[in-house]
Amino acid sequence: MPPRAASPESIRGIIEQFLGNCREPALLEPGEELLPLTGENFVLELRGSRLTLQAWDRTRNITRRVSGVATSSAARVELFVERFARREGRLFLLDLSRRSGADMGSRSGRLVFRERFRLFLRRQFPEWNVAEVSADPNLEFSLSPAFPRAFLRHGQQGWASIACPPEGDAAAALSFGLIWLDHLRNRERRTVVEGLALYVPAGSERSAALRLLCLNPAAAQFELFTYSPEDFLERVDPRDYGNLDTRLEPCRRPDQNSESPWREILDLPAVESIPKHDGRSSLRVRGIEFAELGDGNLHFGIRSRQPAAAHHTAEIAELVKELERSRAADASDREHPFYRQYPEAWLESQTRAAIETVDASLFPAPVYGQVPAFAGGDRGVLDLLAVDRSGRLAVIELKAAADLHLPLQAIDYWIRVKWHLERGEFTSHGYFPGIELRPDPPRLLLVSPALEFHPTTETILSYFAPHIDVVRIGVGVEWRKELHILFRLSGAQRPGL
Repeated sequence: MPPRAASPESIRGIIEQFLGNCREPALLEPGEELLPLTGENFVLELRGSRLTLQAWDRTRNITRRVSGVATSSAARVELFVERFARREGRLFLLDLSRRSGADMGSRSGRLVFRERFRLFLRRQFPEWNVAEVSADPNLEFSLSPAFPRAFLRHGQQGWASIACPPEGDAAAALSFGLIWLDHLRNRERRTVVEGLALYVPAGSERSAALRLLCLNPAAAQFELFTYSPEDFLERVDPRDYGNLDTRLEPCRRPDQNSESPWREILDLPAVESIPKHDGRSSLRVRGIEFAELGDGNLHFGIRSRQPAAAHHTAEIAELVKELERSRAADASDREHPFYRQYPEAWLESQTRAAIETVDASLFPAPVYGQVPAFAGGDRGVLDLLAVDRSGRLAVIELKAAADLHLPLQAIDYWIRVKWHLERGEFTSHGYFPGIELRPDPPRLLLVSPALEFHPTTETILSYFAPHIDVVRIGVGVEWRKELHILFRLSGAQRPGL
């Protein structure tokens, strides 16, 4: 493509105008890491017929002669530049505040990390052939471009490998790694793909290590490695990561005072009063909490809470009616925020109301929500903890939309429940009063609309350890109206088998 601007003065004008309009400028040279630009690390210098660009940071200095402009837009400028030995190349100026500029910067970052990952593999597997390294998306097999993946071959033996970039979710990388491993085993029929090697940033390996401990060593071998900013690689043993980011608060039963001043609100047909472990009650309409009651005091509101007084009763009752009308299965306005918000909470409401439909062996009460607590933020799923009539705990994970990570997200909660169970803390902290809990590992129930289980769910579950008793429960599409169970599948069992 011929340069659009021939004279150095006009090229300089295009660059300066672009940078003057940028909110978040950066320089990108293909194959190199993105270099953010400030007024203090970028210089354009015009000497006769030569326009030189120079940019630097603490670790590198880029100096290029600019010979032309290939394309120019509000998001990026593509430049022809002269590199060493008069080799022509391309260089990009990007505005990361604009979507196309940010997308290009992200893709470049993925390619840079892909090559870094290739070097990891060559250093740690010098006898093996790195047959394939890719950071391209593969929608057919649900492989994300955010996690570069590789295939290693040595004779008739093979290994799958996947890496989490520094800014990525190390635990999520394992889901994609298992999908990649399974894909290679189906594709490489003449090679025995023995296992999966997972690379994560040093300091973020705990969640991946805990998940690896729940996989079946007979199904595949698993290796976990960490890398530092200086690319120091270390093999880690998942068994060294026993301490958990979990806590179990003592359970206090809410006051069941029939003379509560808020009895008029509590008796409204649409109101669900859900006991909390701290002695308060959550007041909800189809999963949306509109108030909280504790020690006789009521705080109400959707976006923010305020203390309630007697004169607020009519206002609270009107809020309940609005929620009931907007959050109905047959609501006329399905774009209303109350209808669309918190679908998992609505599914939780339906599950609590029909828990014996979900699993006939479960006690209808008590059922606890979100205990034990996580140190991290929103996990995107809702957890319930119940017990069956034999005294065995059951972890119930609820997801209203397809989520590739559901099986391993469920394992995170299952691990923590098992941890507290083994230490006798549920009984000592007042949970499930009057019920003798069995020491067996909890059961794991995954509840979701039947058509919303992700296609990779069976693949990921096929690598779970045998002692994890998993059941997938698919509910009908009209679950907001009534729960109908369409299937119960054990482990990695597929529908119809």
